[in-house]
Amino acid sequence: MTEEVLEETALAPSELIELFKHRSATYGLLSRLYAKEVDAELLDELHDTLWPIETGTDAGDTGNRLIATYLSGIWENTLTELAADYMRTFFGHGYSGHAAAYPFESVYSSEKRLLMQSARDEVLALYRAAGLSKQESWKEGEDHIALELEYLQILSDRTAEALCKGDTDTATSWVRAQYNFLDVHLDSWAPLLTAEVKKFAKTDFYRGLAFLTEGFLETDREVLEELLAED
Repeated sequence: MTEEVLEETALAPSELIELFKHRSATYGLLSRLYAKEVDAELLDELHDTLWPIETGTDAGDTGNRLIATYLSGIWENTLTELAADYMRTFFGHGYSGHAAAYPFESVYSSEKRLLMQSARDEVLALYRAAGLSKQESWKEGEDHIALELEYLQILSDRTAEALCKGDTDTATSWVRAQYNFLDVHLDSWAPLLTAEVKKFAKTDFYRGLAFLTEGFLETDREVLEELLAED
């Protein structure tokens, strides 16, 4: 692969920058939705969002439709309903390894579905290599899907910044890092997680989040593969 691959793409530099800013925003939203319950401010923002009918994938289309339909019927107890569904979906009523859609890579990559296994050590090493450290307020493992999504958000921001400076070598290295992370980590377990989210979630909001995650990761992998493909 050549380091000039981003210079050879059919997209203009300004279009590439907008692409990575859009990816960053989407990764940021997904990360926030998995990180904790929806609060009043976020609910208002989501309610005012225009959810596209066509995303490029059936899963993404389904996800947007489910979320938009749910948000169209918000009521005085929506926040309570969503908070209860968040806890039920991602933490269940006690840890058995199969009682909820536990949002940690280690659960899906270890034979006994245990937390804090090798996957956590691997992603932690990648975060540190990128100069990132966990905030003290975050009490969960580093292989939580919210942190893995946030990691890709940060790398997408760095790619956009490098492109703004005309530094295509650095931008290409960040793109390759994102693709490798998707290939080795998120794509290896996120589909298993989203399948369980669909199983345990009771609201169309979190079921929609599962579909939306599937669709976005599918198209994003294709985008990165295209950018990194040799001429």
